[in-house]
Amino acid sequence: MPMDRIRDWLRENRITEVECLVPDMTGNARGKFIPADKFIKEDSRLPESILVQTVTGDYTDIHDELVGPTDRDMMLQPDPDTMRLVPWAADPTGQIIHDCYTREGDLHPLASRNVLKRVLKLYEAEGWKPVVAPEVEYYLIQKNIDPDGELEPPIGRSGRREAGRQSYSIDAVNEFEPIVEEMYDFCEAQELDVDTLIHESGLAQMEINFLHGDALNLADQVFVFKRTMRETALRHGIYATFMAKPMEHEPGSALHIHQSIVDIKNGNNIFSTEDGGEHERFQHFIGGLQHYTPGAIAFFAPSVNSYRRFTPDIAAPINLHWGYENRTTGIRIPDGDRHSRRVENRFPGADANPYLAIAVSLACGYLGMKQKLDATEPHEGDAFLEPIAVARSLEQALGLLEDDTDLTNALGAHFVKAYCAVKREEFEAFNKVISSWEREYLLLNV
Repeated sequence: MPMDRIRDWLRENRITEVECLVPDMTGNARGKFIPADKFIKEDSRLPESILVQTVTGDYTDIHDELVGPTDRDMMLQPDPDTMRLVPWAADPTGQIIHDCYTREGDLHPLASRNVLKRVLKLYEAEGWKPVVAPEVEYYLIQKNIDPDGELEPPIGRSGRREAGRQSYSIDAVNEFEPIVEEMYDFCEAQELDVDTLIHESGLAQMEINFLHGDALNLADQVFVFKRTMRETALRHGIYATFMAKPMEHEPGSALHIHQSIVDIKNGNNIFSTEDGGEHERFQHFIGGLQHYTPGAIAFFAPSVNSYRRFTPDIAAPINLHWGYENRTTGIRIPDGDRHSRRVENRFPGADANPYLAIAVSLACGYLGMKQKLDATEPHEGDAFLEPIAVARSLEQALGLLEDDTDLTNALGAHFVKAYCAVKREEFEAFNKVISSWEREYLLLNV
């Protein structure tokens, strides 16, 4: 029984307190702290309204339509596969991700983890199982408590800040060795399958790669890692940020998702034929990403800041081209044999909810395979020189999503309605703010 397994784990690790975690629509942790003995004896509940709260803490005009006017509780079920220690806690503390259920016993349609489960069931019905490998970029930045102040990289061990491009630099990473070492210690304590760490092209910009594996498990790991990296940085007096574009003159941060599909029965990669060639499903998967990404961008780029990535000069994809070993395209096919043939989706930003980014990316590919959508010819040149073909604002992206019936049906109509309402509320809140650019150039010139 799951609770027996959890009870044994709590006792073996002498845990006194449990973090009861639920990923919200943004991908951040909501929940509560519960004494371990009480956690075993009592059911856990949370108000379902937390699933439709904006990043500013507000609610939409149709809040009552989404979750009802009474703000009732939803039932939480701990997933024993997500049990982890909290290595930075002073007392023995555990963390467990919970699934959200309605009072009627159904998976709650507004929980982002359940949206991923919904998409995975589509694959399971076909006898398929997705395999994913996320790559997460982020910045280390100096502490900044003034929202009007520009961000800057932190001071490293040398006593200096980075001042130029340091892509793949070993010494640049070593500037933050104490932070990196503690991050790896925390990841090991939580059994996160982190692999390679590299320095990306931005000032104090890093990328962590995860080993490939089960889609739900990897989404959980990215969710936990983002909490871990923020906590690690704070312990060293700086911030770690997963904003898509935190600094004006630096590249954006992405959440690249490598995807392949295996046959559940025999474990073979369904993108490859028996003789090692490309199966037609491979091209259809790519075709699905090309066809449905315009609406899916609302999930890959979930905040007003996300769209600052999509400009030709900062190495983020700006159109729907795909190519072999072509990092200028949004859909890249890395080198590999028939067993490792995969598709890399380079559209999602680091600010994306990992459950939704993976779910939506897989949904696009699934629809492409089911509808036998053809991909275009692979792009062999610099796709950054081609016209921008993705939404340039959150408002535009939400309109494209609302017009996409197939994607809406795959993810759940009620969820898509709630997502669009929440994100449109965030857009309107942002749109009320008068920026320094407007004061600088318009105050006395118009």
